[in-house]
Amino acid sequence: METNLRRDVLKDFGLQRVVLTGDYHVNAFAKELQYLNSYDVDRLLAGFRENRGLEPKAQKYPGWEDTEIRGHTLGHFLTACSQAYENTQDAALLEKLEYMMSELAECQFESGYLSAFPEQLIENIEMRQPAWVPWYTMHKIIAGLISVYHATGSQTAYDTVVKLGDWVASRTSRWSNELQATVLAVEYGGMNDCLYDLYKISGDAKHLDAAHKFDELPLFEAIQQGRDILRGKHANTTIPKFLGALNRYLVLGESERFYLEAAQSFWDMVVYHHSYMTGGNSESEHFGEPDILNSKRSDITCETCNSYNMLKLTRELFKLTGDVKYSDFYERNYVNAILSSQHPETGMTMYFQPMATGYFKIYSSPFEHFWCCTGTGMESFTKLNDSIYFYAGNTLYINQYVSSKLNWSEQGVKLTQRSEIPESDGVALTLEIEDGRKKLDLHLRIPYWVSGSIGVKVNGEAIQWSTEKQHIVIDREWSHGDVITLTLPMKVIISRLPDNQNVVGFQYGPIVLSAGLGTEDMTQAATGIMVSVPTRKMLVKDFIIPREMTPEEWLSNIENHLVKRGNELAFELRNTDEDERLVFTPHYRQHRERYGIYWNIVAADSDELKQHLERGRQEQLIREATIDSVQVGNDQYELEHGIKGEETFGGAWDGLNGRVAHVGGWFSYKLAVSPEVDNLLQVTYFSINHDRVMNIYANGELLASERTPVERKREFFTKQYPIPAELLQGKREMEFKFVPEGDLNGIYGVLRTMKPIEE
Repeated sequence: METNLRRDVLKDFGLQRVVLTGDYHVNAFAKELQYLNSYDVDRLLAGFRENRGLEPKAQKYPGWEDTEIRGHTLGHFLTACSQAYENTQDAALLEKLEYMMSELAECQFESGYLSAFPEQLIENIEMRQPAWVPWYTMHKIIAGLISVYHATGSQTAYDTVVKLGDWVASRTSRWSNELQATVLAVEYGGMNDCLYDLYKISGDAKHLDAAHKFDELPLFEAIQQGRDILRGKHANTTIPKFLGALNRYLVLGESERFYLEAAQSFWDMVVYHHSYMTGGNSESEHFGEPDILNSKRSDITCETCNSYNMLKLTRELFKLTGDVKYSDFYERNYVNAILSSQHPETGMTMYFQPMATGYFKIYSSPFEHFWCCTGTGMESFTKLNDSIYFYAGNTLYINQYVSSKLNWSEQGVKLTQRSEIPESDGVALTLEIEDGRKKLDLHLRIPYWVSGSIGVKVNGEAIQWSTEKQHIVIDREWSHGDVITLTLPMKVIISRLPDNQNVVGFQYGPIVLSAGLGTEDMTQAATGIMVSVPTRKMLVKDFIIPREMTPEEWLSNIENHLVKRGNELAFELRNTDEDERLVFTPHYRQHRERYGIYWNIVAADSDELKQHLERGRQEQLIREATIDSVQVGNDQYELEHGIKGEETFGGAWDGLNGRVAHVGGWFSYKLAVSPEVDNLLQVTYFSINHDRVMNIYANGELLASERTPVERKREFFTKQYPIPAELLQGKREMEFKFVPEGDLNGIYGVLRTMKPIEE
């Protein structure tokens, strides 16, 4: 595999050396800083003190911080505060970090174990008992401690994280191959990644050995060979694994090139075959089949944590290769997924970013939920300045066109960037040089979205310039006060979805556009553990019909059919049935109403339109008939539905999540029912578990015994079982227990209680 490594690995600038100056970015950082300062750190620490047998100084926060993954927010908080301190050098932040370090040191067990939850949860994973991702939380804690050490030099942070790493090493050293596979089947975050980071500062070989224990070699081998086996895998479980693979290469060098190649191959798969035009990926937190995106658009697409982790992977791959594809994607995801995820007035951030037309954005609350994306949101908005500039020797890469000031102290140079993108096409770079003159090699990215001739001037005069790997290269001796101006023309471009070429989104320069669809009935529903999602109970028209031309004719001349309204960043349709209704604006600024990013461009009375309307009708019928549902095999959704079980494990089979029990084992869920109507239980099975019996009990009464077909096939099938009226009487909730008979067996996809569908 071609890795295209640079001779000199690029370096990034510390956060304190890049200051954002654009209004939107300044506000975004200020809102995040305000949020961090509003925390009562004793409430974040309460679970740690409680677990150590110490009296808490305050009550634990609610939401996820009062569940089995309590403590994960503190890990994110430590990293975010460390990044904020690097940016500001604020004494109050330093004092807060020092206080938390002293408290955590007091909460650490003699063994080195440190957490807000008991070690029993780690043991539950090893014994195949249900537990909500304890290693994932441990990753956040270790990463947070390392961040504090790097930002402040805290000896307490160093000693604490080294002792915690010793505990991890001691535990993992006892794993057999079978036990290792059992543990790695449950989400463990970036444990390999953070342990390689720990080894960088400790130099202790046992930390390196522990990191290796979390390297999932069968996964890496398949991806490195170019086999896309991502279908059904939890996206935010999988991305950090490849961050760890890349870190293994960064730590150990060329002998570990395989891990670099695995990370590069994974990045290509995700970006080119699993991502939407915002750069986001996943549906219901999971990857689907490659290039199947349109049919997976829903209210729970594009988990924001995935974008956070993809950007971490992307920046490191750019530093190694200098390949512009990485900086292009970084910009796409940074603007349209990360900036898009924060409400500019409240500073709160998003969990899912719906790609289905007609939904709306939902933001976290300050101190009630503590989602995973609340934590990565804290981190993202305290490092918005971390990937604008890179350097090697006297070469400077200007990767993102964002108004900012750079202190390039190694060269005695300061640079001020004033970017007018996307409002207009101009960028100005002003150099301040301590010694008056300096020979520098500037590389300015040529973005993929540039449309037309690029203009480059120095002090108002057009200059000759060369290109190298899609960068403008200007290598010359510079004088103090020199001003470089760029003209980067933009136009409206379209982005199609691979599984339906009629479904397109619109973009202007780097900015994804969406159309506002009003504020009617913006009620929220719940999914998973206290996660809010938008509802769409009304029928939403998500197609556009061109007038007097075919869809292809309309799209091929999009510049004249989606037209900028004067100097505003607003675009109006021409020659369609929606000219008077839809106005497209930057999606990252869309915060108050329902929206549409993707639209079906179809001809009137076409088969495509009829099929599209029928699919929408069937999906709507299922939504309306559903009383309650649980995504089987998805840990937090299962916990929300009171999962219990023995000798059971979740996973993905042929791209569908499921839960399986061994003979003698079982699992159960609690689902809502409605005694006023007929109720059905809808269950999906996998024919590969052929000629096996699953006994289903409803509140202890045998509801059904389902035998799978004798013939072994790789296909899923769904059955519905009427729930007897006498079992429903006076009930609002029932427990459904699944007990395999004779051999291992399981259920898959979505388990539902529902009313019969009335056509």
